[in-house]
Amino acid sequence: MASEHRDPAETVVSAGAARARYRRILRFAAWHLLVTWWFELFLPRIGLGSISARTRPARMKRFAQRFRTLALNLGGLMIKVGQFMSSRLDVLPPELTAELEGLQDEVPAVAFAQIRRLAEAELGAPLEDIFVYVDEVPVAAASLGQAHRAQLRSDDAQRTGLQNVVLKVQRPGIGEIVAVDLAALRRVGRWLSRIRIVSSRVDMPALMEEFAQASLEEIDYLHEAASAERFAADFAQDPRVGVPAVVWERCTRRVLTLEDVTAIKITDALALRAAGIDPAQVASVFASVMFEQLFTSGFFHADPHPGNIFITPAVDSGAGAGTVSETEPRWELTFIDFGMMGEVTPKTRSGLRKLLIAAAARDGKGLVAAINDVGVLVPSADTGELERALTQLFARFGGMGFAELREVDPRDFVDFAEEFGDVVRSLPFQLPENFLLIIRAMSLTSGVCSSLDAKYNLWDSVEPFAAQLLREEGGNFIKDAATQAVEAVSLTLRLPRRVDGFLSRIEEGSLPVTNPRLERQNARLLGLTRRLGSLVVFGALLIAGALVRSEDIVLGSVLMGASVLALLHGMWVGRRR
Repeated sequence: MASEHRDPAETVVSAGAARARYRRILRFAAWHLLVTWWFELFLPRIGLGSISARTRPARMKRFAQRFRTLALNLGGLMIKVGQFMSSRLDVLPPELTAELEGLQDEVPAVAFAQIRRLAEAELGAPLEDIFVYVDEVPVAAASLGQAHRAQLRSDDAQRTGLQNVVLKVQRPGIGEIVAVDLAALRRVGRWLSRIRIVSSRVDMPALMEEFAQASLEEIDYLHEAASAERFAADFAQDPRVGVPAVVWERCTRRVLTLEDVTAIKITDALALRAAGIDPAQVASVFASVMFEQLFTSGFFHADPHPGNIFITPAVDSGAGAGTVSETEPRWELTFIDFGMMGEVTPKTRSGLRKLLIAAAARDGKGLVAAINDVGVLVPSADTGELERALTQLFARFGGMGFAELREVDPRDFVDFAEEFGDVVRSLPFQLPENFLLIIRAMSLTSGVCSSLDAKYNLWDSVEPFAAQLLREEGGNFIKDAATQAVEAVSLTLRLPRRVDGFLSRIEEGSLPVTNPRLERQNARLLGLTRRLGSLVVFGALLIAGALVRSEDIVLGSVLMGASVLALLHGMWVGRRR
């Protein structure tokens, strides 16, 4: 029976060290938020966007280097943030992802003496009394814990059917470290909530609480063990997925003993090919399995970064080989680390299924309806412009893979991106509660898939899965048809009154006739003209002040001071347009 005794050596974070850690995270965040504001918002607003674009790659690399140093020095949740960014190969620049890639595997290890003390205090006995051996060299050092290979003694091996296991032990003091990191991240979240463009889209305090809950669950190994068994039950009949067995008798909140399932890392393309496994097929199967979790079972692995997924080649037993379909993979995806799991409510899952079906069908109107169902748009949003923009998006770029999109002439994106961006910014988007882990899981999935196959096309996985969902939902056809009929009758009954109101507004001359695109262009042109005028005045006053100042220091200083007012006016005009 595990002891509740807390070894004094486990508490390694003093009050002073906690304060220093907290301040260091805040200083890093404040500085880089300021740099981002200056280059990405301020300079483009005063007509210097070319400087921002030209310096962006170097700034991204510099930020990644500094964040990597911070994460490796501090550990804890900072490693989690870096792992997330390093996996976004599909959307983040290579200057950033390449620099952070090492965070997947290169987390500094804790001395085994500290791991031993904590494990023995938790298990209530010396390790030699429980295991034949424990390898002092960790097989993996993660942000919150450390894993060591071990071998069970004969009595445990006979009872569990396992011999080789992995002993996962929390990093000493990780509870205190997570508490400090969460306090700092909550503070950064409050900063962001004061920015209108952020607060109008995301409830940052609620988002941070969701992240905090997930982080606290991740350092409870009993919760992780229960999640592993639930995940295994969901995929018990699926030969594509493997899950390590749990040795419950050797588990506590800070110590976890699991079957040793280490194999080929999912993104190790060379090892995969050497084993006769096609990385492109791995990408397809991995995406399908993740879709199954999100859109069917509703219980999903929210941290599927490359360090948490192995590819285990199948062992050909001979007798049963003839029963395996030629189309099925001769390997399985083996998931580990079930500390961060997500659960999709039935209502959200229904909306996500509709969203996937609409995306596969390139149905802009259906996609908007699904987005509404999920709760990403507030109910009062006028979605006509968004439907039109999404229809254009599918017509121009629908079906392209990540590699194909990167080869498109950037000029082809400019006009559409500006127009689509205006539409998106004008709509009241919001991030629903319990959506953070869904976004994280899908982001990591797309990053892993694109790293496995540079030509990976997400649509190749979406379309067959969407077709499967359509077949499964065939039984709802009559219900949907009846609902649409009721809506049609309701619309018919309301139509005479709406037509009468429409004609009355025309007679009164109060019907506004607008062209949103033309209005935006006119507003931009007017704002640009005013801004240019202010900047011309700014330049004239500044030069005049510099020339006059050598003869009349008072008048020169006044002119130069007035130039600042002209500059601020130009910035204000840009913000109002």
